[in-house]
Amino acid sequence: MTDPAPLPAPIAETPPRPLTDAARRALAEAAERRAAAEAAILPDEHGGPQGPEPTRYGDWEKKGLAIDF
Repeated sequence: MTDPAPLPAPIAETPPRPLTDAARRALAEAAERRAAAEAAILPDEHGGPQGPEPTRYGDWEKKGLAIDF
């Protein structure tokens, strides 16, 4: 058998760039939105889709069958 090809040398990691104030604010706002979405109490839906609403992605099918909401 032949010897395996040698692996290339790993690429050195670049140091992270400092974030601007606007980027820090955007990250904080996104974290707040995620926390609010997780904390939102939605009523139980009988026979509805599991998880987030699929129509927000234009997903109008379930298991390959077109469905009408």
